[in-house]
Formats: sequence, structure tokens, C-alpha cells
Amino acid sequence: MIAVILGDRRWRNLGGKAGEISDIAVWAVPFGIVGGRIYHVVTDAQLYFGAGANPIDALRIWQGGLGIWGAIAFGAVGAWIGAKRNGVLMAPLADTLAPGIVLAQAVGRWGNYFNQELFGSPTTLPWGLEIDLRNRPSGYEEFEIFHPTFLYESIWAILVAIILITVERRWQVNNGRIFLLYVSLYSLGRLFIEQLRIDPVNEAAGFRLNTFTAAALMMVFAVWFVRRRNDSTKPLILYRNGVAN
Repeated sequence: MIAVILGDRRWRNLGGKAGEISDIAVWAVPFGIVGGRIYHVVTDAQLYFGAGANPIDALRIWQGGLGIWGAIAFGAVGAWIGAKRNGVLMAPLADTLAPGIVLAQAVGRWGNYFNQELFGSPTTLPWGLEIDLRNRPSGYEEFEIFHPTFLYESIWAILVAIILITVERRWQVNNGRIFLLYVSLYSLGRLFIEQLRIDPVNEAAGFRLNTFTAAALMMVFAVWFVRRRNDSTKPLILYRNGVAN
């Protein structure tokens, strides 16, 4: 809702039609949910297809397990379908939605607080999170206070949204580069936050799988952002029929 409401306001400010963001969200949101689930199942396949596992559990999305990387990737596919049906170009659409998407992530992370999940390693810091014994991972039963990584990511997501809007207004960055900056900046923060988490996941060389994903996306999208620096000088066109702003 946050992404749609803010996205609609930003889209109309650019000269876009009212209601188009909602129409596109009808495609983007279901695709995002499916993509988030697929990423989780693929990266934690042993939970569903390993010894003693039940593959049907992969369909039980209400039991938890969504990966943001898959949600953004598949959500973009859904947004592309919706944009094509409305004659909207993807680059300005992606820029319009980026600040709202990352703000929505900031709010969504608080679900981890209420569920007491995806927290970090034990800590003595005053803002540490007290976790009930039943929710502590194996090997951490003796500890009570843990890093609230959901809070760190929520704060970082809000900062990213502020940076995106500031960069867009001050340097007139557009034509897809705001979305590229969003993915790069979010991945930068996730790169460090991920290493604090202690929930069981697949690892390689002592690093969590999501750490590798964050590092790769940060570098790829940062390079892509720089390489497209000349695109911001082009006229801003919102629709395939050539309507320019």
C-alpha cells in the first residue's frame, strides 16, 4: 500500500495518469509474492526436499519464508507486464516506484519483531532485543538479548528512500537510474546486516548465501548506474507513444 500510494503520487507529478500504478500493482504484487517464495525454497531447498522433508511444505507460504531478491525480480516481471498493457515505459516506472518500495520494506521488516525471527547475534547493547527461549536458535539458548537486525534494516531502508529522493531532485537523475541506485544501496546495507543474523541458512566459505547475493547485486547495479549516467540528460518519456515530460 505504501509503495502504491507514494508511487501513484510521484507518477502523477511526472504527468502520468491517475490509477495506473494501482493497475500495474495488480500484476507486480502477486508476481513478487511468488518470486519471493521461489527464492526462499531454492536457497533453502533442504528444508523442503531433504531427508525427512515434505515437498508440499514449499507451497505453505503462510508458514513463512519469502526472499526479497526473488520478490523484486519477479515483481519487476509483473510490473513489466502491467506496464506493457498500459503503454508505460519501464525505466520511468521503476524510478517512480523505487522510494516507495524501499519504504514498504522498512515497514515490512517489523513483522520480524512481532514474530521474534531473523534477529542477529547476542549483544549487550541497550537497544538489544529480548527473545523468548522457544524462539532462540539451537546453541543460543543461554542468551536472552540479540541484535535487532530487522531494526537496522528498517532504518537503512528509510535512509535509502531519503537518498533516492534527494539524488533525484538535486541532480535530476532519471530514466531508470534511481531504481538501479536503490538496488545497489539496499544491497550495500544488507551485505553487512546479513552477516549479523544467526538464523540457519546455507553458507559457503563462512559467508551466508544472501551475503554473496547482496555483494553481487551491489556491484552489478552500481556499475550499471554509472554506465547509464548519460541517460539522465535525455527527455523524460513516460509512455510508449512518445509522450514526454
